[in-house]
Amino acid sequence: MSPIAAEPGTTQDFVEVRLPAAGAYLSVLRTATAGLAARLDFTLDEIEDLRIAVDEACAILLQQAVPGSVLSCVFRLVGDALRVTVSAPTTDGRAPERDTFAWTVLSALAGEVDSTVADDRTVSISLHKKRGAGPGQP
Repeated sequence: MSPIAAEPGTTQDFVEVRLPAAGAYLSVLRTATAGLAARLDFTLDEIEDLRIAVDEACAILLQQAVPGSVLSCVFRLVGDALRVTVSAPTTDGRAPERDTFAWTVLSALAGEVDSTVADDRTVSISLHKKRGAGPGQP
């Protein structure tokens, strides 16, 4: 993992995975999620929760991703937490609805969940899971 500047004078471990925006490739992200969470000594239950949350976030994005585009996933290891941000260019540039079952699942499994939309209609979903936090706790 390569360190990048997080704030002046600090570094942060990160991994970025870019792959075709298609469901057939999501197993790669699930495996990367599990490996990085294990590196932070997450419990088996926490690892599985995070794998499911990443999978769900990707599924939400793939519904509106531009056909043939690239799905980007950035994993940032920050202390005893893992922040995962998945992004894809979308056809309509709409943020995911927060009152859906899928968003409820994300929040329950990952703790903190947020989404943003860039000017170019790229939608991002960020998950922040802290080691030792119970379900639904950041």
